[in-house]
Amino acid sequence: MDIRQSIHSEHAKQLDTAGLRREFLVENIFAPDNVSMTYSHIDRIVFGGIMPVSQKLSLPTDIGKQFGVSYFLERRELGLINIGGPGVITVDGTVFEIGHAEALYVGKGAQNLTFESIDNATPAKFYYNSAPAHTTFPTRKVTQEQASPSTLGDALTSNRRTIYKYLVPDVLPTCQLEMGMTQLEPGSLWNTMPCHTHERRMEVYLYFNLPENAAVFHMMGQPQETRHIVMQNEQAVISPSWSIHSGVGTQAYTFIWGMVGENQVFSDMDNVDIKDLR
Repeated sequence: MDIRQSIHSEHAKQLDTAGLRREFLVENIFAPDNVSMTYSHIDRIVFGGIMPVSQKLSLPTDIGKQFGVSYFLERRELGLINIGGPGVITVDGTVFEIGHAEALYVGKGAQNLTFESIDNATPAKFYYNSAPAHTTFPTRKVTQEQASPSTLGDALTSNRRTIYKYLVPDVLPTCQLEMGMTQLEPGSLWNTMPCHTHERRMEVYLYFNLPENAAVFHMMGQPQETRHIVMQNEQAVISPSWSIHSGVGTQAYTFIWGMVGENQVFSDMDNVDIKDLR
């Protein structure tokens, strides 16, 4: 498990390119027959990728000891979205078939989770986020059609995109975790611009659907002193509450956003005018 400590905004100003990448970027999310895991001290979010190919995978059985509990979800909830081929997730004996662009929410208290692909030639890629939880809500599958889609932006400003809100209060109850997926239309490059911060929540972005020769310039930092991190396909970036979280790609792409923090009000944002960015 990769552990990332909290970084103060004043500290972040002193970091060079290598330092920013070391503290905020996670380059390796998916690997065949592997479960990756990054634990950020920022709101105690845990995220990573699960990619079963030739064998069934499960969360490490000793992971609870690293969190001071008996098992991983003893005091946590978990959400995931499949960006690969169809797969199967078994939660305490209940089987869920999770296809491409489908999600699963797993409530606090689930002990035995296994993950497998239906077709090894097109393996599932389960990207997950986990947050501390205070109560148990039912485990539930969410399809893309159920994910409260909304289309925003304009081709003239290169930000025409559809936001799919999978794990939000309008779709199902969670303790604090929210997850969704934003898909840019061909010819659109910008996400979350005009940008915002939200002191009450942090986020993690996973960028994907990028070919090998494409990149996303992820914008971060305080609005009056911005930074950027160049990202490749299937890489994730941690966004503290004091930071903007926006990006522009060399071509269209898709990203998954996950949020944890004080509230679940999607519109709770501190908007920043483009003219005020520095």
